Amino acid sequence: SRLGILVVRHLKRLERVILGYLEVSDGPEEEARLGILETLQCTIEHAWPRMPCRLPVLLKALLRLLWDVHTERGPTPEPVRAALLQRATQCLILLDRCSQGRVKVLLEGVHSSCEESRVRECLRKVQESS
Repeated sequence: SRLGILVVRHLKRLERVILGYLEVSDGPEEEARLGILETLQCTIEHAWPRMPCRLPVLLKALLRLLWDVHTERGPTPEPVRAALLQRATQCLILLDRCSQGRVKVLLEGVHSSCEESRVRECLRKVQESS
């Protein structure tokens, strides 16, 4: 957040770091994933004009994270899972806002074909956001 809009100078490298952290579980407390979701949220808020071109990659990574968190049967406590889902959902909402609703359009097919209630709930929140 200290960099503000100047974060765009480092977006390519930062995107690789964010994607790497989102892919790998880091134990029951998921501190790294929670932290990187906060970083992503802050990055989207400050560099929103540059986010639409990164939408396909970030959308895929966030959807994969939603699915992984939902299906993982590890020692992660329920409050931590809920926090991961909530932060990922918030990132999807921010991406939708900065891309003029493209996320909602892309998620229409996913929402209708998804049968998992927790993932559907996250997608519904994105669809209903204004």
